[in-house]
Amino acid sequence: MTHLRRLLLCGFLILLCLPAFGQQTDINRYTLFTGFDYLISPARNLTERGFESDFGVTVKPWLGLGGDFGAMGSDVISGAGDINGAETVYAPIVNASGLVPGGASAISVPFKSTTYTFAAGPQIYIRKWEKVTFLIRPGLGGMHESADINFPPDLAPLFEALHLAIPNSHQNDTELFVGLGGGFDVNVTRKFGMRFAADWVNTHLFSNLLVPRQNYVRFSVGPTFRWGHLK
Repeated sequence: MTHLRRLLLCGFLILLCLPAFGQQTDINRYTLFTGFDYLISPARNLTERGFESDFGVTVKPWLGLGGDFGAMGSDVISGAGDINGAETVYAPIVNASGLVPGGASAISVPFKSTTYTFAAGPQIYIRKWEKVTFLIRPGLGGMHESADINFPPDLAPLFEALHLAIPNSHQNDTELFVGLGGGFDVNVTRKFGMRFAADWVNTHLFSNLLVPRQNYVRFSVGPTFRWGHLK
């Protein structure tokens, strides 16, 4: 989180230091972004790092269409987190059994995961300054996560006592989401810039294990490449 605060602060300072020129008039038709991703999901103490790519086509000065593309998702990130037992489908029966001091909330299970996302939708531009382009992007997409769960050995007797099968340590799930994001491009030249963006989505992965839905926040930074002319 310290690195994220520094990144956002640097982006804000760059924005403040830029002169406010006239509104942009020479607008590119196509935009390609690729950069570094930092994704967090507080519900599972999940932190992942990776890369993202997206391609867009500008159809109006204020509107672009596009999305994240790749091998069924250009955003591929890996990381680790932990699952709190109180948020699992097993919490009621564990709490009722009295076999675990402190109940299900005393159980914490670590995991490692890799996440793929793909999304498409409009991108709304605010072009009041020549050197900075602000953007807002609602989107519809999907998230696929592959997780390897490290169940502690002492959980095996608990599941046996409760007459429950131990869940598979390798889990895969894919869910759709509606998200919202925004950010800004620092236009170094007409064809090149640096993008700082953040996106939020809410979905429900691994509903066979986890009861609550999960919020995901993704921070992105990297270069944008633009070409073509909007006629």
